[in-house]
Amino acid sequence: MIKYIQKLIDKLKKSEKGQGMVEYALIIAFVAAIAIYVLNGGMRTAVNQAFTNASNMVTSATTQANLEKPTTTGTGGGNGGGTGGGN
Repeated sequence: MIKYIQKLIDKLKKSEKGQGMVEYALIIAFVAAIAIYVLNGGMRTAVNQAFTNASNMVTSATTQANLEKPTTTGTGGGNGGGTGGGN
């Protein structure tokens, strides 16, 4: 019986099919762990921060553009308006 078990162990040591399967399983587990990390929060924070920064920049640019917009005050002026005729 011991010789039979020893032959099985020797046969398993020579076989590399199991080793290849284990390597593939480890690669799949590693990829799955990275995907779970990215989807659960690691990447979520970075993407959320990027959109927040973009939104703040658009708001800032809009506010700045509104502050620099020339205002039209007074009477007349323009093309054909007012008392002096236009161009």
